[in-house]
Amino acid sequence: MKLYAIGDLHLSYEYNRKALEELAPHPEDGLILCGDVGESADHLELAFRAAKRNFRQVWWCPGNHELYTLGSSPRPHLRGEAKYARCVEIAREHGVLTPEDDFVVWDGEVIVCPVFTLYDYSFRPPDVAREDALKWAEERDTVATDEFLLHPDPHPSRDEWCRVLVRRFEEKIEEARKAHPGLRTVIANHWPLREDLVFIPRVPRFSLWCGTTLTKDWHTRFDAKVVVSGHLHVPRTDWKAGVRFEECSLGYPKQWQDVRTTGKDINGLLREILPGPPPPPGGEAEMKWRRWG
Repeated sequence: MKLYAIGDLHLSYEYNRKALEELAPHPEDGLILCGDVGESADHLELAFRAAKRNFRQVWWCPGNHELYTLGSSPRPHLRGEAKYARCVEIAREHGVLTPEDDFVVWDGEVIVCPVFTLYDYSFRPPDVAREDALKWAEERDTVATDEFLLHPDPHPSRDEWCRVLVRRFEEKIEEARKAHPGLRTVIANHWPLREDLVFIPRVPRFSLWCGTTLTKDWHTRFDAKVVVSGHLHVPRTDWKAGVRFEECSLGYPKQWQDVRTTGKDINGLLREILPGPPPPPGGEAEMKWRRWG
């Protein structure tokens, strides 16, 4: 059995919806959807139906786009935790596992841990104070849509919601490891766990919305075999301390349509998480770009 992952399907785009229709059957395999499936319940249901039709087991963790509160939504009153809870409800209706479900063992080898951490604006230079962070980003014409559409209710801020989530999932991963001693983990999160994995040269100050320094040691602290993420739209593979980090986003059509014109479809862009390659000597290796699969 193999375990695959893909993120940032962005099904608000017809181009990506058509690509999803080409997903091939993997009746014995698993798939992690690591966030930014889309903004609506329809997008979630489309992704979950396709994934469950083709894979034995499916996991999902939320990205920022699933958490958006849009005025055009049938339920525009859902904000923050309430919007997240509705997404979890839809996933469960389709038999998809979420961060709110028990972490399960895959193929007797690893504990698959889909988590939800959000961000706390800590991916910034040390000389930029938190209260100056947004101004720092605005100096380079960078403001995330999250500032207008992603609400932290009932928490006073996204920072505080992030801290609550980090504490909760630290405890949940620890409990799962105690329940399954000796097994390593696969941690899946929409946002990167480490700041040094954020490489977005066109919008470098967008790093504010890319994660939290509170998770920088999770890969070693929780004995991860692989860490899976998306969000950056910069597919790559990294090795840190013997742990493989996979950024497996698909992205907006303009970011991958030239790949498709070479004959590759969405199946060629699924990232193999397990079994995967063995660790490199010393546990470290040069970053590998994965734009072409």
